Amino acid sequence: MYEPRDAEIKNEPAEIGALLKRIQEGDREAFMTIIRLYQQKVFVMAYSILRDREDALDAVQETFLRLYQKAGLYKPGNSFQGWLLQMAKNISIDSYRKHQIKRREWVTTKPLDEIPIAAEDRAGDSAASDLRSAFARSVEKLAERQKMVFVMRHYNELQFNEISEAMRISVGTAKSLHFKAVQNLRKRLAPALGIEP
Repeated sequence: MYEPRDAEIKNEPAEIGALLKRIQEGDREAFMTIIRLYQQKVFVMAYSILRDREDALDAVQETFLRLYQKAGLYKPGNSFQGWLLQMAKNISIDSYRKHQIKRREWVTTKPLDEIPIAAEDRAGDSAASDLRSAFARSVEKLAERQKMVFVMRHYNELQFNEISEAMRISVGTAKSLHFKAVQNLRKRLAPALGIEP
């Protein structure tokens, strides 16, 4: 059975519409196709908010369950990825709020370099590994909204209009938050790079 690639899906909203229609009709294979295409991006979004692998995996499962139930609510012509990530963001924030007391007791500070997508090529030299660790720590220290925009832009490879849709902010605000995130990362990474901030 032909499975469309992610780039094709992004360029062909009609194909996403067809998959969602099949999901509404109970087509399990169409549902699994969408999961395969988007589960890593949904995981990165959830992890950027929850910072705990198990909680993030629970949020991913909940997101796709919600997608299965609400497939008919997607409006063709809008960014499907933005719509799905908005759902993942809302579920993750709800989960974070529910576990806030527990979270105060169990402060989990796993850095972003433990996310599978960001941890590729760990066999590289120690200098590259140190730089990756410094980078991940710096991303963790960004203000929440700056970090979310940065993660969506660079880990999920979203366009600013998709980020603005997912976060329900203007494109200008998304760009401004991204600019501030990059500036803050430059300042924090300057010592590791041996340059003046």
